[in-house]
Amino acid sequence: MSRELVRCFVAFDVGDEVVLGRLAEVRRLLGETGADLKFVETGNVHVTLRFLGEVEPGLVERIAEVLDGVSFVPFDVELRGVGVFPNMRRISVVWVGIKRGVEELEKIFDGVEGGVGGLGFGRDRRGFSPHVTIARVRSGRGLEGLRRRVLELEGFEFGVVRADTLKLFRSVLTPRGPVYSVLHEVGR
Repeated sequence: MSRELVRCFVAFDVGDEVVLGRLAEVRRLLGETGADLKFVETGNVHVTLRFLGEVEPGLVERIAEVLDGVSFVPFDVELRGVGVFPNMRRISVVWVGIKRGVEELEKIFDGVEGGVGGLGFGRDRRGFSPHVTIARVRSGRGLEGLRRRVLELEGFEFGVVRADTLKLFRSVLTPRGPVYSVLHEVGR
């Protein structure tokens, strides 16, 4: 009997209506470039602290215990600016930057990283890069226009969200995009 693995990650939601409205405006501006983009759905916007990948179902409860032990007090996260990964020559992801709350996020990342390390997860090779993914590039179409628009938006102010609930999400990949559900949450 095979047990289905659980694809999961640790994150904070971005649920502020004003911020989500500004994200929608930027999606519209990016879409006008003609670039071949797959946008992150509004309800799926989040600040990922640690992608865990496919894990054994029995490990989910132990990951939840790790999150219960991560210490933090609610704090503000300011979202500002638009950028890309890995670079402007070869764009694969479009993101929104984090200008305030970085120190707190890094401290929480370190706590999560240390805790899941004790469960057998290797260190995240990329480390923590505070951002919010808003789109993925599907092809090379329209990239020159996308580059110009990203440069125009590098100082765009989205607003502030309150990081008060750390969540363990399950991610189920479907042809229409990922479907997220909360497996565990820790509020402070």
